Amino acid sequence: MNVIEEKFTRQTMTHLHTWTPSLFSFRCTRDAGFRFTAGQFARLGVRKASGAIVWRGYSMVSSPFDEFLEFFSIVVPGGEFTSELSQLEVGDEILIEKQAHGFLTLDRFVDGDHLWLLATGTGVAPFLSILQDFEVWQRFERIVLVYSVRTEAELAYRDLLDEVLTREYVAEHAHKLTFVPVVTRSAVPGCLNARITDLLETGELERHVSLPMTAEDSRVLLCGNPEMVEDCRMLLQKRDMQLSLTRRPGAVAVENYW
Repeated sequence: MNVIEEKFTRQTMTHLHTWTPSLFSFRCTRDAGFRFTAGQFARLGVRKASGAIVWRGYSMVSSPFDEFLEFFSIVVPGGEFTSELSQLEVGDEILIEKQAHGFLTLDRFVDGDHLWLLATGTGVAPFLSILQDFEVWQRFERIVLVYSVRTEAELAYRDLLDEVLTREYVAEHAHKLTFVPVVTRSAVPGCLNARITDLLETGELERHVSLPMTAEDSRVLLCGNPEMVEDCRMLLQKRDMQLSLTRRPGAVAVENYW
């Protein structure tokens, strides 16, 4: 075994689910030694026809306690990685680095009463993992999940959210969660119809959930489109909500594996 091979394990695809022509989820086996904190991501590898391996980071949708790993992916037309990934079938091999990565975890915050999870597209994945972990329900009084997509068909995992709220360890805390679906390209009943940045800037998001977003009480995790993440970060900075760093605790954490 060479040095490169020692860094990853070979896992097997066990389940595939297509949400839309450009969105799909997949499960694979999990190496017994693979550990992660809810919100982290794994580096996945697929082999091209040439034999070369292409690597990309994907946040886990699954709980740290599940025996499998689940991921949520978009198909990028002509994309070097997703064009290969989307062709895999149940039984095929996928490579996973042994070490989990990322800092989009509750460990970033030392305090706070209200947790805001702001996601676009497949960026909802780490938040689904976090919501399956008991810590978030224990630590925060209110949890607001804002999930923005272009069309209603792209609102994935609503069944998982409903199921999580009925789990024994969550049921008594289920009232803490406010789910805010956002569809940007058309008006859909029960969904807001504007970009997350606009909802933040106008105050509509806070009015909708009847909760102010403040540097004192609120902690914010951002994941999704890099432009959205950066724009939201700048808007939050105007509220004196700074990035949480190892040397300086703050109110905001982001993921940057794009």
